[in-house]
Amino acid sequence: MSLPDRYAVLGHPVAHSQSPFIHAEFARQTGEAIEYGRIECPPGAFEATVRRFIASADPAAGLGPARGCNITVPFKFEAPVLARRLSERAALAQAANVLRFEEDPDSGWFADNTDGIGLVRDIERHAGVMLAGQRVLMVGAGGAASGALGPLIDAQPALITVANRTLERAEALVERHRALAEQRGVELQARGLDHCGEHYGVLINSSASSLHGAAVPVGAHTLAPGALALDMMYGPAAGPFLAWAAEHGARGRDGLGMLVEQAGEAFWLWRGVRPDTAPVLAALQAKLAAR
Repeated sequence: MSLPDRYAVLGHPVAHSQSPFIHAEFARQTGEAIEYGRIECPPGAFEATVRRFIASADPAAGLGPARGCNITVPFKFEAPVLARRLSERAALAQAANVLRFEEDPDSGWFADNTDGIGLVRDIERHAGVMLAGQRVLMVGAGGAASGALGPLIDAQPALITVANRTLERAEALVERHRALAEQRGVELQARGLDHCGEHYGVLINSSASSLHGAAVPVGAHTLAPGALALDMMYGPAAGPFLAWAAEHGARGRDGLGMLVEQAGEAFWLWRGVRPDTAPVLAALQAKLAAR
């Protein structure tokens, strides 16, 4: 009997990751034979860690072939540089959260970014907010924002504002996506955090403010009445943001749905099978609520 294919999430830190639970649920649901784990990756050792994972296959020890990995902070900008082939969305983002190791060694690694499509699917499918025609404010211009912006533009909101503490970084991200925004008829602009506008129907916090326990980086004037305010973080880190959203009449949402949806897209990329994400999201929410 052949050994299960192996996958893992690499990051620093990575012990908190819920990806093993999510992919175990996908595998159970679809009947795919995989194993999925966590790999702590020291700073400066991303490539070496990935190569060790690939080389760790050992049938005698019951270790099947490594077929791919997810990448989380702070390595999303390193992954595309190492891949021989990139998806269009990873190339545009210049960041990747998924690697697929091709069976033909000459084919190298394939890099993709499923963060943005995961975000859009969560907002539209699970939160029930259609993005077309919306005014969207995205706070932050790092790896998470880079992965999210292209699919957000594809959803054709009326306006997307990228607001960041360092304006130049937001401007660079916007300029890289300018042509796509023009093709889709989306107004796209960069702003500083203090002057990012107001009355947005969707606010997305992609910054690390929640992770570091900092205050919400924009004021309540940015929210339209009943706006959706989504933090890409989840668990206790997202608590203050969700409380802030509720205090100001917004619908708060954490990043669990995005996490499950981006994982579902990665699972399809690896296995060619698209799992049903809704029951897995419900199972994950129940698991975390029971803690």
